[in-house]
Amino acid sequence: MSTSDPQPTEAPASGPLSADPLPAEELPPGPLLRTRDVDVVRDGRHLLHGITLTIEAGQHWALLGPNGAGKSTLLGLLGAVSHPTRGEVDVLGRRLGRVDIRELRAHLGHVNPRHPLRSPLTVREVVLTGTRNTIEPDLHRKPSPEELDRAELLIGTLGMAAVAGSPWTTLSQGERGRALIARALMPSPRLLLLDEPATGLDLTARELLLDSLDLLRHQHPELASVLVTHHLEELPESTTHALLLREGGCVASGPVDEVMTTELISACFGHPIRISRHDGRWTARAAARRTPRG
Repeated sequence: MSTSDPQPTEAPASGPLSADPLPAEELPPGPLLRTRDVDVVRDGRHLLHGITLTIEAGQHWALLGPNGAGKSTLLGLLGAVSHPTRGEVDVLGRRLGRVDIRELRAHLGHVNPRHPLRSPLTVREVVLTGTRNTIEPDLHRKPSPEELDRAELLIGTLGMAAVAGSPWTTLSQGERGRALIARALMPSPRLLLLDEPATGLDLTARELLLDSLDLLRHQHPELASVLVTHHLEELPESTTHALLLREGGCVASGPVDEVMTTELISACFGHPIRISRHDGRWTARAAARRTPRG
């Protein structure tokens, strides 16, 4: 592939800008996300090639693969952050390149637990900034009683009630991750995108996070989510579907019980791996390669 191939760019805002988010009742029926034969080429290198994916309301997808497989690149497309080099991406029924992506943002919750926020705000105040998708409170507008109630409900669901009044700077990494999920959920998005949310967490913090995600999905059955990881142990029990990526291509995609097999996971990671599932959770162990005799 030549380095002159078209490059993916940050998704521009197309069409007229609306002052308010696209009302939920105006969202068309059908899949929340759909990609068709998507390629992403950068500096002559295929980061993604031929990716076709459909995500419906209430589905909870895992994007799995080794480092450099293209997981975060795909998440950027699904979150309307970047455009494909080739192919089609529909987000909430809108084709990227034909819609003002700012109209979609209120319906997408994109969570990066490595968010560089260094705010002196309390957890409650950080969560409330999600109402307007800012990183600072609106000093000219007080939160409504409904917004305050929703913030408290989400803080409780994510297991953060005990530290709701604590400064952001005093939180552990796991607490920050859960607070950012609550923040992303403030505008009632249709889709939650999670980029390796358990990275750097100890065992207890990881289990608190996964339990919170399971509870959140149970309480909001209309919500869909996509979680990126390269560790099977970081998948919540409520995961319904999976897509396995290797070197930018799809190894397998579909219902989680069909995709999460020893054979397919081994192909995805390029090494013999034994997987098992207990009480809805997965574990993986690399199998030793046998040295040929003779």
